[in-house]
Amino acid sequence: MTNLDQVSEWIATHLPALIEQYDVPAAAVGVLADGEVVEHAAGVLSTATGVEATTDSVFQIGSITKLWTSSLVLQLVDEGAVDLDAAVRTYLPEFRIADEEAASRITVRQLLTHTAGFEGDIFTDTGMGDDCVEKYLGVLHDVPQLFPPGSMWSYNNAGFCVLGRLVEVLRGAPYDVCLRERLIKPLGITHAATSPYEAVLFRAAVGHLETEPGAGFHPAPVWALVRSNISAGSMLAMSPCALLAFARMHLEDGKAADGTQVLGPGTAAQMQGRQVELPYLGHLGTSWGLGFERFDTLDGDLVGHDGNTIGQAAFLRTVPEAGVAVTLLTNGGNAGPLFRDVVGHALEELTGIPLPAEPVPPTDATHLDAGRFVGTYACSSATVIISEEDDGSVWMDAIPTDALSEELGEQPERWELVHYAGDTLTTRERDRGLHRLYAFIDDDGAGHAQYLHTGRALLRSPG
Repeated sequence: MTNLDQVSEWIATHLPALIEQYDVPAAAVGVLADGEVVEHAAGVLSTATGVEATTDSVFQIGSITKLWTSSLVLQLVDEGAVDLDAAVRTYLPEFRIADEEAASRITVRQLLTHTAGFEGDIFTDTGMGDDCVEKYLGVLHDVPQLFPPGSMWSYNNAGFCVLGRLVEVLRGAPYDVCLRERLIKPLGITHAATSPYEAVLFRAAVGHLETEPGAGFHPAPVWALVRSNISAGSMLAMSPCALLAFARMHLEDGKAADGTQVLGPGTAAQMQGRQVELPYLGHLGTSWGLGFERFDTLDGDLVGHDGNTIGQAAFLRTVPEAGVAVTLLTNGGNAGPLFRDVVGHALEELTGIPLPAEPVPPTDATHLDAGRFVGTYACSSATVIISEEDDGSVWMDAIPTDALSEELGEQPERWELVHYAGDTLTTRERDRGLHRLYAFIDDDGAGHAQYLHTGRALLRSPG
């Protein structure tokens, strides 16, 4: 019995009990090793219908779509049609944000590496027409610049919508057509959907949400985010095998299983290579490539991406040196701990590389001087207030402020924070199964942090 056989047997045995333990309605797992793929699924695609999850069911992959968008852009680079270090306006003269000087300097590479610096969580609905991504660029005209281009990393969905439009303009076709013609078809993928209209042709997973703590997870009121964000990850759905076909292409120097060269020789390795360092945030990588998230560990490098949509969470990890890829697709519940158990087990058994350790609060937390942290930090989708109580405890109130949060019934959350290390705090209790880290960086000139970094850089409000 090979290691892959043993891993497959372990998943088949443990997955049903694990999804029950973590309140995950359904999960599908795919593992690629030695050129072979194994798949498993358990649970139901919707608790309202009870339809069983199978290995050919399609789940939304969320922001893992950004790897597909990055690949479409790098195909254009391979052809000489795009220069990574050229200004975005070279290809999209109409690209505008509130800061005209920044807009003129932002490069294609900075969009791919999340270092462009403008507000990134813009989920404005510009309709379901083929012109929705084109219209989305007009939504960005008043979006603020948070920091100078290239000076910091901050996750940016809007930047990948701009990249989607770049692909549309240079290919002369809507994004989802480019996706199908340039990646899905060449990779021989059959179980993938770029819209709800295609998803209904398959056994499609429905997301599940818990709108109030302890209320349990229930089917989401809508299936997908807005189409304007398609190139950032709002709609693309597929089976584990389909996602592994894409991962395999990146592990085999841009070649599809039939030998078709989808990316130029060396391009996949360039995309996976380290481009920018991240502040340590626990649940995110340590560095970023051209689209790819990297986890640089003493045991070896893990490369991949995660994705979250409305009640669905997806995970992809690869070990390029070993030719191994593992994906987990879920439709609700506490997907983070399930990921650690399932994907962590498969990676360690097949490559000897464990997932990075989960951050936990120190048992002997030192007294916290809260003066540097207390304040209000905001982005387009939330306001975060850090306050100190009379007993010296520090609390975080996260208040959703965008229309999408209101539509989904998301409620304000309150968490006690304790010192983790340096200027980084963590939740005293687990948040959706994990201790999340909050890094306070830079200085406002008065001894206060200028940014609260959660994966997004939230700018401190004056006063």
